[in-house]
This record gives sequence, C-alpha cells and structure tokens, in this order.
Amino acid sequence: MAEINARQVKELREATGAGVMDCKEALKESAGDVDKAAEILRTQGLAEAQKKAGRTTEEGLVDSYIHLGGKIGVLLEINCETDFVARTDDFQDLAHDICLQVAAADPTYIDREDIPDDVLDQEKGILREQAKQEGKPDHIVEKIVEGRLEKYYSQVCLLDQAYVRDPDMTIDELLKDAIATLGENIQIRRFVRFAVGEE
Repeated sequence: MAEINARQVKELREATGAGVMDCKEALKESAGDVDKAAEILRTQGLAEAQKKAGRTTEEGLVDSYIHLGGKIGVLLEINCETDFVARTDDFQDLAHDICLQVAAADPTYIDREDIPDDVLDQEKGILREQAKQEGKPDHIVEKIVEGRLEKYYSQVCLLDQAYVRDPDMTIDELLKDAIATLGENIQIRRFVRFAVGEE
C-alpha cells in the first residue's frame, strides 16, 4: 500500500474541499493517486459539500448540553435545509457533538468573520508589540503577526478549533463531512455557553 503524506492530503483538500479523514481514505483507496482520489470523493458526494454552502437553511434544531453536574451549560442553534434531515440521528448527533465542543473549548465566535474589527485590530496590536519586544526585525513582524493570528483564530473561532473528539480535524471539517453525508447545507447559527460564577 502506498504511503500517504500530508502534502497529498493538503493538495486533495484544496482541490475538493473535503475533510481530512475523507481525503486520507480516498488516497488510500487510490494508492496515493491524487486525481483518482478526487474522483472517488466526487462520486461519494464529498467534494459537493462546498457547492451546498449558499443554499438556504431555515430548518434545524436547538440543542443543549449540561456538563460537570450543572456547572457548564450550552445552548446551540444549528440549521439545515429540511425538517427531514433535522430529525435524523446523524444531524442530532452532530448538534450534540458541537455542544460538547462549545462546553469543552469555550469559543467566542462561530467564525473569523464574526470577530469585530476593533477586537481584531486590538489583537493584532498586541501581537505586533510582542514581536517587537522579542527583537524581531520590522520587515518580518507582520508575517509573525499573521502566523500568530492563526493560533488566535483556532482558540476563539468555533469553526477553526480542533475537534475535541478528533484533534486531527477542525469543526469546519466536521461540518463539511456532515454536509457531504446528509446532502444538505448545514450552518451553525448561534450558541451561548454558561459557566457558574462567570460574568
């Protein structure tokens, strides 16, 4: 069996928009041939997940999760296109998994676009100052800031976070896999996390 490397997985992901685990499986099935793997993903419908992103999501459900004997609670609204899909076990399991993620990883925003400009500017300013205090040359400070912003996004943005049940994939990839499996656009609309004693 051909050895699958990270470069092949990255190339296939960029070409298809499919999740990491699906790319790995397709590459194994195609003995490492990226073009054949892309064809496998297309026939499975995984590469189509991106195309569903613009479709209207007006159905769905509100799910909840209570953790640590009532010390942490999460409410989540997740939407799909039809009530039929909203009632499936797969969709409800996805909602529950995302509630668990919010409880465990405490994101602030759903995605990068949700971060207010002033908050992002403040974070960039802090990172810029840190880089300068570390004695980094001016001409690479901005590159350092951009690199460190990726870490910031992975902490505060739900879709950028590593999935707590499988750190090799992000929540965005988990969502794309669900879109491919269920055949409908799915969107996390909003969430709120409560912890006893927090303001």
